[in-house]
Amino acid sequence: MTLNKRIFKYIIIAVIAVLIVSIWPKRKSKPQPHPRDYSEIISDGTLKAVTEYNTISYFVNEDTISGFHYELIEAFARSKGLQVEVVPEMSFEKRLRELENGTYDVIAYGVPVTTALQDSILFSIPIIRNKQVLVQRKAESDTSKTFIQSQLQLAQKTLHIVKGSSSLLRIRNLSNEIGDTIYIQEIDKYGQEQLISMVAYGDIDYAVADEDIALAALDSLPQLDINTGISFTQFYSWGINKQSPALRDTINAWLTDYMESRAFKELTSKYF
Repeated sequence: MTLNKRIFKYIIIAVIAVLIVSIWPKRKSKPQPHPRDYSEIISDGTLKAVTEYNTISYFVNEDTISGFHYELIEAFARSKGLQVEVVPEMSFEKRLRELENGTYDVIAYGVPVTTALQDSILFSIPIIRNKQVLVQRKAESDTSKTFIQSQLQLAQKTLHIVKGSSSLLRIRNLSNEIGDTIYIQEIDKYGQEQLISMVAYGDIDYAVADEDIALAALDSLPQLDINTGISFTQFYSWGINKQSPALRDTINAWLTDYMESRAFKELTSKYF
C-alpha cells in the first residue's frame, strides 16, 4: 500500500469515527437534587419523604406498608392531589443531610424540636409528644451492679445511640448535670429498634431510644427495662428544608385541621 493510500485510509477512518460520535445517543446526565418548595412539588406531582423503618413510623407486613408517619404523609399527599414517595433510612444523620441537599422534601418522622436542630431545618407544628429513655436489661438480682435506677448512676457508663441523634446533646447536658462523664457510642449502621435488640440479647448494655419505639419493643422483648428517663417529655414534629417555607406552611395548615379529625384520633390509637 502506497503512502497516499494509507493516508487516505486513515482519513476515512477518522471521518467515520467523528460521524459515529456525533450521531451516537448521548447519555443524559442525572439531574442533581435540589431543595424544592411547594409550587415546584405541585408542578412535579410527587412529594419525596424520608422516614425510619420501625414498628411505629414505617414497616412492611407481607405486601402491605404501614406506620403512623407513613399513613399520615400519605393522607397529606392525597389531600393535595400528590403522589408520595416514602423512603426508609436508618441513619438520622443521613436523613438530615439528604433533606438539606434536596433529595427529600420532608422528614416524615418524629424529630424532637430542639434549638440545635432549628438552625438546620424548619419544623412542622408538633404532631406527638415523646421522650428519650434508657434501654437496659432488667436486674438479675437486687445487687446488680449494671442496672441503672437513676440518672446519677449513668456516670462512667457507655450509652449507645443512633449516629447524629438529637439525644447526643441531651446526654452531654445530662453529663454536666450529674458532674461526671457519660460515654457516648454513636452507631451509624442501625436504627433505634436494632439498638434495642442489641441490648436485649446482651451485645451492649445500654441504649437511648424514643419511648414510643421502646414501648412497642417490650411485647417481644420482656427482658428489657425502659423506666429511666433521659429527657423530659417534648414535642416531636416533621422536618422540612429551610428553603421550603411554603411547604412548611401548607403542611402546618393541613395538620392543624387534620389533627382535630376523627381519622387522626383513630390513627394515633392504632399506633400509640
